[in-house]
Amino acid sequence: MKFNRVLSGLCQGLALVAALLAAPTHARDLAEIKAEGVLRHIGIPYANFVSGSGDGMDVELIKGFALHLGVKYEYVKTDWGTVVEDLLGRKIKVVDGHAQLGAEVPVKGDLVANGFTMLPWRKEILTYSEPTFPSQIWLIARANSLIKPIKPGNDITADVEATRAVLKKKRVLALPNTCLDPNLYNLDATGGTVVNFDGQLHEIALAVIFKGEEFTILDVPDALIALEKWPGKIKIVGPMSPPQQMGVGFKKTSPKLREEFNKYLEETKRNGTYMKLVTKYYPTASYYFPAFFKGLH
Repeated sequence: MKFNRVLSGLCQGLALVAALLAAPTHARDLAEIKAEGVLRHIGIPYANFVSGSGDGMDVELIKGFALHLGVKYEYVKTDWGTVVEDLLGRKIKVVDGHAQLGAEVPVKGDLVANGFTMLPWRKEILTYSEPTFPSQIWLIARANSLIKPIKPGNDITADVEATRAVLKKKRVLALPNTCLDPNLYNLDATGGTVVNFDGQLHEIALAVIFKGEEFTILDVPDALIALEKWPGKIKIVGPMSPPQQMGVGFKKTSPKLREEFNKYLEETKRNGTYMKLVTKYYPTASYYFPAFFKGLH
């Protein structure tokens, strides 16, 4: 009997340890990060923000932030399907443009930075830093497409409508659960056929360049890279959205971390570090978005 009680107690102890190990890592704010001495950067290899080879605009920005905090930098790789879950520690489902929180999952990092677009459903459940980069959704076509770029005017709404009209009876690629989600731009209402791309975000331009597709929607960072890397292969038809912004994503329970990052970001803009990163990774960005970069050097 005594042996059984000891064995039972041991099993209960092991079960408790296993439960603790399996439990989600709790959210950390600035004080906990400094105490533990490491900042965990959740990121997805995407465009020139996170190269996957240890560099990229957002990688350098967050490494600098870790140095600013006096802690070690740790990169946590994820993907578009779980990036918000890895930050919040909850399963996420987007229904009719709104986020629904589900079961608990492990928290894997302290912030998200990889060209992270400020989408309405994301803003419902997390907070963003001050904008780190401008964006927009463009309609991209093969260079030899008979469709000509629209003539832009002074009204972005009219420009978007003119671009949408191009898609009537045409196929257009999109990618759910990303900034290229067709539901965000009501693509079904264009009269075209929406094709959900079976691949990664950074691969969608290649389907137009090399695989015979005529149109895709694309965000600015990926479009700028594609235009630079494959000159003469694609063209910009026009905007599919008003201007957007990207930023670093934080848990709502990490207000001090977000506040400190905003101070750091402002300092990088004052001392020129920020624009050096922009010029290094997106040399033509200021040409397309002069208002966003106005006054920075």
